[in-house]
Amino acid sequence: MPWPATLLPLAADVPDAPTSVQEAQESVTNAASFLEENWATWLSVGLRILLIVVIAAVVRSVVRKALTKLINRMNTSAEAVEGTALGGLLVNAERRRQRSEAIGSVLRSVASFLILGTAALMVLAALKIDLAPLLASAGVAGVAIGFGARNLVTDFLSGVFMIMEDQYGVGDKIDAGVASGEVVEVGLRVTKLRGDNGEVWYVRNGEIKRIGNLSQGWATAMVDVQVRPTEDLKRVKEIIQGVADTMAKEDPWDEHLWGPVEVLGLGEVLLASMTVNISAKTMPGKQFAVQRELRWRIKEAFDAAGIRIVGGLPAGDEEEAAAPDLAATVAPPSALANPTSPQSLAATPIPQPVPQPALDRPRLTK
Repeated sequence: MPWPATLLPLAADVPDAPTSVQEAQESVTNAASFLEENWATWLSVGLRILLIVVIAAVVRSVVRKALTKLINRMNTSAEAVEGTALGGLLVNAERRRQRSEAIGSVLRSVASFLILGTAALMVLAALKIDLAPLLASAGVAGVAIGFGARNLVTDFLSGVFMIMEDQYGVGDKIDAGVASGEVVEVGLRVTKLRGDNGEVWYVRNGEIKRIGNLSQGWATAMVDVQVRPTEDLKRVKEIIQGVADTMAKEDPWDEHLWGPVEVLGLGEVLLASMTVNISAKTMPGKQFAVQRELRWRIKEAFDAAGIRIVGGLPAGDEEEAAAPDLAATVAPPSALANPTSPQSLAATPIPQPVPQPALDRPRLTK
């Protein structure tokens, strides 16, 4: 039975079995030759990459441990002086711990970035990848990011230097120019302050041009007392010194006062009063409480001794101060007070015509 012509396979469709086997054999041979020629190179490159990764990991671990040990040593030294006079004059242990941890975190991040970045570049170089276009692109991108985020870079760098230089810490009372208050949180970009009325200020570190720290070291309490110029200065000084000595022995003022209360002398002498200046070295942040307590005690002691504190109005002139002001009853000058002024002439009433009397004429009689 003859097959239809359409169902008969063409000669071109029949695979050439010997040719296919030969090509496969050649492919296998070429692949084996390629592997035999390049396996040493691949092994060398792989070992080099592995060595770079291992060395980078070891160096990173050693550096991070060294930084951690340094931070722990700083914290240990801070705990050693805590509770002593030196520790109070510098900073407390908690603040030293926060500062050291912040510095350690920054240093560890920088070290990891440098070590891992260098290792990545070395791996790319081992793979025969041209780094010139990559470095050029990174340079252009860095410049563009630097121009676009210059404020962010400024804030970050300012925060790093503020923390490293210990300009302020959590719990400090500072005046940052743009805002003032107690430091709640110190970050690398933003510093958080709580104002006297309870508001929270978020201040960028790059905007802080000056910082007045009211909590570092020690503070000074200044009190000015005005008395009459006729008072005995020796008696006034003895009373103030007695009040200060008594206050320095009581709790909690014995801890708040870091030195004796000194009567500096007369700061100002006027006809109606004289001012006595008083100074005391206090714990940071406690100067205002010491000032209020000193004023309170001095006022009570002066009242008991019959010494009068003056200020504002002249002393001894209560009757004159209470007398009415006579000038308040005088009316201000007016243009109508001058009879020749245009206002007075315009306000003058028009006089009524006066009837003329009848003239005596001769009467005609019949």
